[in-house]
Amino acid sequence: MIGVGVWLLATGIHPAKPELGQAQRVDGLNVLLASLLGVGVFFVWKGMFTMAPNESRVLQLFGRYVGTTRDEGWRWVNPLYSKAPVSLRMRNFETAKIKVNDVEGNPIEIGAIVVWKVVEPANAVFSVENYPSFVAVQSEAAVRNLATHHPYDGHDENLISLRGHTDAVAEELQREIQNRCKAAGIEVIEARIAHLAYAPEIAQAMLQRQQAGAIIAARQRIVEGAVGMVEMALGMLSKNKIVELDEERKAAMVSNLLVVLCGERSTQPVVNAGTLHQG
Repeated sequence: MIGVGVWLLATGIHPAKPELGQAQRVDGLNVLLASLLGVGVFFVWKGMFTMAPNESRVLQLFGRYVGTTRDEGWRWVNPLYSKAPVSLRMRNFETAKIKVNDVEGNPIEIGAIVVWKVVEPANAVFSVENYPSFVAVQSEAAVRNLATHHPYDGHDENLISLRGHTDAVAEELQREIQNRCKAAGIEVIEARIAHLAYAPEIAQAMLQRQQAGAIIAARQRIVEGAVGMVEMALGMLSKNKIVELDEERKAAMVSNLLVVLCGERSTQPVVNAGTLHQG
């Protein structure tokens, strides 16, 4: 095409001395052909574009979806196609710190980090108005819903708490955000709690409550262990026939052992010079 253009220009500049009217017609024809050639070159050039890795273009023809291209390199499509770019790279963002009540009614502050990417560019363009904003709003809604279904903290191992079961909570959050964003062609790669705290107005009171709950749970474990040790001691004494104990002596031994095992302070040994039976 470039060679034809050069030939036309050369022909227009150096006519073969025709008559004046014929020369004007030749010049007009050359200008027309050169213009058509320029339009053709521009038309072909407009359909060319380059694609980097992890990029895509959503193609439309007068408002009608015609396809999506993801192949990297130098590409060419119908110049009449509109080409909406959609990145396929991973993205991440941190939600705002949301104040919400947990399942026990305690006001807490919670925020999360979400890692996501587009896997269906056409859905991202046509299903929602603004897919990055859509992901952000749905993520905050999922975080709020998650917080209302779990306690901030819990001493029951079978109960999933926000603070004590981070992996389980992260998996649940990831699934919920994925379900909310699936229609927009979004894949949620990871979602994890990034900020978790009691609301400032109850932070001190809840800290005391949390400490009291921890003390109670620890005491319960201590008592369970002490009872097991006393039971084991009585069983070994009886099995090995080291000493014969009646019910009263067993009760006294159990009492002494529980005091020793469950007491906060170290015990002071006391030698009993008499017997359990007085008088």
